[in-house]
Amino acid sequence: MRTLYWENNTLFLLDQTKLPLSVEYISCRDYRQVASAIRTMQVRGAPAIGAAAAYGVVLGALAYEGQDTERLVAHIRRVAQSLAETRPTAVNLFWALDRMLKKLSQLQTSPSGDIIRGLLAEAHGIYQEDLAMNRRIGEFGNSLVPDKATILTHCNAGALATTGYGTALGVIRAAHEAGKDIRVYADETRPLLQGARLTAWELMQDGIPVTLITDSMAGYLMQQGKIDLVVVGADRITANGDVANKIGTYSLAVLCRHHRVPFYVAAPVSTIDVSLPCGAQIPIEERDLEEVCRVGNQRVAPEGVPVYNPAFDVTPHYLVTALITDRGVIRPPFDQGLAEALKGNI
Repeated sequence: MRTLYWENNTLFLLDQTKLPLSVEYISCRDYRQVASAIRTMQVRGAPAIGAAAAYGVVLGALAYEGQDTERLVAHIRRVAQSLAETRPTAVNLFWALDRMLKKLSQLQTSPSGDIIRGLLAEAHGIYQEDLAMNRRIGEFGNSLVPDKATILTHCNAGALATTGYGTALGVIRAAHEAGKDIRVYADETRPLLQGARLTAWELMQDGIPVTLITDSMAGYLMQQGKIDLVVVGADRITANGDVANKIGTYSLAVLCRHHRVPFYVAAPVSTIDVSLPCGAQIPIEERDLEEVCRVGNQRVAPEGVPVYNPAFDVTPHYLVTALITDRGVIRPPFDQGLAEALKGNI
């Protein structure tokens, strides 16, 4: 499957709101379409959002009709700002846009055609680098998976959340490809059911044994001794190792600590944000209240009931067994390891 791809000056995004019932692609020829797709979660997952936004910058540049290079540069900066306003928590979005703006600064005195070609090359680079990083995450993470293991995962941190292969599911895929006898439990992940709709579908496509459970069943499975490890993705990792991920992740980490189950977080270095000392500084997105009140188009809550709908929570670093990055496995204390990972020294 391809989460997104570029062809004939068009960005094609797999519409994840339609999965698993149908496989449909959105054709984006305007950066506003990309911004809308990110905001409405037609494309989702921190690395995939970053790559989509990078291509959105290119679409914005292509749409400029004037000949003035200075105005083109100013226009592209406005496009990037518009894309940055789509979702606040996933740091990969800002990381990718920052890369695109740095490339723009390098090219700002060049002819407009060279600017656009340079930005497209940078977007392609972000896409390919993410795919390579995911495979390295899988390789490092495979070393932590026993030959026979039952793994619990939450939300979707697979090929659909990245440019391919996945982070948490990349670890699972790598273990499966290595011939290990693994089985997976996938949390449904309310309220938008990314585990039920996306993770279960992905794993079934690859022939990896998967069983779907409701979010509230995880503790009982651990109590029964049925879970050997938990692996999840991340939308942002702060300097001390605190992790923002899909709502419900913190609860799993607490359960793992109580039941002495290893809790692993898999993410590329682009998800590390050392500008924030701890998770308390991470902006947490709150989404439409109707997401909680409905399952699909069916309302399941009374009209007018108050709703709280944070899309993410923060897992403190002391509940994390290890961080699996594309540059190696980082164990506590995380602050030095994360800084070294960003330098490429692990």
